[in-house]
Amino acid sequence: MWRRLGLVASVALPAIVLRLTGTALSPELTVLVFGAGVVASAFLLSWAAEAAQVDISGSLAIAILALIAVLPEYAVDLYFSYTAGGDPAYVQYAAANMTGSNRLLIGIGWPLVAFVGFWAVRRQRQHAAAEPGLRIAAADHEPAVVLPVRNRVELAFLAVASAYAFVIPLTRTVAWYDAVVLLALFGAYLWRVTREGRGEPELIGVAADIALLPQRRRRFLVTGLFVAAAAIVVMAAKPFADGLVASGDSLGIDKFLLVQWLAPLSSEAPELIVATIFAWRLRAAEGLGMLLSAKVNQWTLLVGSLWVAYSLGGGHGAPLPLDDRQTEEFFLTSAQALLAFAVLADRRFGLREAVAIFGLFIIQFPFPMTDVRLAFSGIYIVVALALLAYRRRHLRAIFASFGRWEPPSRARP
Repeated sequence: MWRRLGLVASVALPAIVLRLTGTALSPELTVLVFGAGVVASAFLLSWAAEAAQVDISGSLAIAILALIAVLPEYAVDLYFSYTAGGDPAYVQYAAANMTGSNRLLIGIGWPLVAFVGFWAVRRQRQHAAAEPGLRIAAADHEPAVVLPVRNRVELAFLAVASAYAFVIPLTRTVAWYDAVVLLALFGAYLWRVTREGRGEPELIGVAADIALLPQRRRRFLVTGLFVAAAAIVVMAAKPFADGLVASGDSLGIDKFLLVQWLAPLSSEAPELIVATIFAWRLRAAEGLGMLLSAKVNQWTLLVGSLWVAYSLGGGHGAPLPLDDRQTEEFFLTSAQALLAFAVLADRRFGLREAVAIFGLFIIQFPFPMTDVRLAFSGIYIVVALALLAYRRRHLRAIFASFGRWEPPSRARP
């Protein structure tokens, strides 16, 4: 544990030193150094938030942990939105990181968990065949990750948020009413999940090691990690974001693409790694459930916060405008989210579905044109509507989960 904490701290140290001393670097080195700081802070927050579940319970704790854990992921995007309030040149980047992080989570994260989970099951079956007396249930015709019933709550909120999200590209703005609706959805989601029974947290890696410490040392360490990680991400977000834009100029790379994909790759890394470890340990449903919850958080809290940051930065309550490209990207992201809900409506994520989600995400990259984005949006929507019609019997149970929960004493997995 201490070795890993020390390694992560050493990765973040250059960003801290350079920011405190005001040392200037080339745009490329700025992105590298301060991007490493963002990644380090994300790991520290992830470990601290997981380990804190041992000592803290209740709705307030869940809300606090949810807000803290997403700080690195949102810092860059909210910085762009805040800056856009006073500098119109930054408006074009305001929604870039949001669309990238959302599409990356579904297009890469969900299939990655499924693929690793399927490989882990296959590996275990091969091992079982070589050891007499070790028996494993027969495989399905198609391998699939099956989510527990409790994840219907996330699916219900994902459906509502995805449906509402189409309003934003239609109006070509993120307005105050969008913030009200989406932040209210996030609050309702937090309230709803706190009504579910909560068992003992299942921790892995550094978080599990921290949880084994004596209570006083554990709480002191967790508090220290929260404070240190928050300080790192606050110091690293602005130089990292500005470095992305400057790097695009110096390297001749589309700045929008750098903001859209490089920043989310940095902040999403710890979450994807933890989910993948769950899958490798034959707990793919937990890994996929974690990423599903993250998608709900992003689609409500992050999108709803864009207008708030823009207003505080000088927008004075005016809607955050979206240009043509951002509108298309937002529409494509909304369409992908709708398909994601349709795919999981039966709580099964099969091999063919994982390949399809991954393939549709990957083959867009060589063709960053308007017609291609609109074509893929249409594909996502048509396939989603077809799946929802085919799986319509599952929808009633999903939306019924809005008002049904198990008290803690009777919680079911």
